[in-house]
Amino acid sequence: MAELNRLAVDDFKSTPKSPVVLVLDNVRSMHNVGAIFRTADAFALEKIYLCGYTPRPPHREITKTALGSEESMAWEYAAETTVALAALKAAGYQLAAVEQTTGSVALPQFRPEIGRPLALVLGNEVFGVDDAALALCDLAVEIPQFGTKHSLNVGVAAGVVLWDALVKLGVV
Repeated sequence: MAELNRLAVDDFKSTPKSPVVLVLDNVRSMHNVGAIFRTADAFALEKIYLCGYTPRPPHREITKTALGSEESMAWEYAAETTVALAALKAAGYQLAAVEQTTGSVALPQFRPEIGRPLALVLGNEVFGVDDAALALCDLAVEIPQFGTKHSLNVGVAAGVVLWDALVKLGVV
């Protein structure tokens, strides 16, 4: 790790974070949750909100893909996604669902608000972001796709949208 210039967990916890949180709305796969923890750690995000029946650490199936990032990343559980979103909205976060829906904005046109913290909401692997959670969001962002399938794995979608948002926010 020293050769890779990686921080120790305690050092990571005290470093400045990107002004972005992830909200996982009933994501069912522990492997997806672990992959998202790992991505959140890579981009030094503030926190992950695990909502509904989204699996929570500690669990060996999460650790398998998180590779220890479940220890470095701050996370919180909320039984109801809408409760977590309402609290984030009250704290001033811009809420953006990553979802294909009427009125969604294509990722290249998405402009996160500079100076405002961002919450990206990622939904269930089959059903997407719940309608009640979607109604609380300021907008929905859609990743343009050109193949025969019109969906991406939720962990992959998280990485694509996070990188784009962090570039646009000037973090990377």
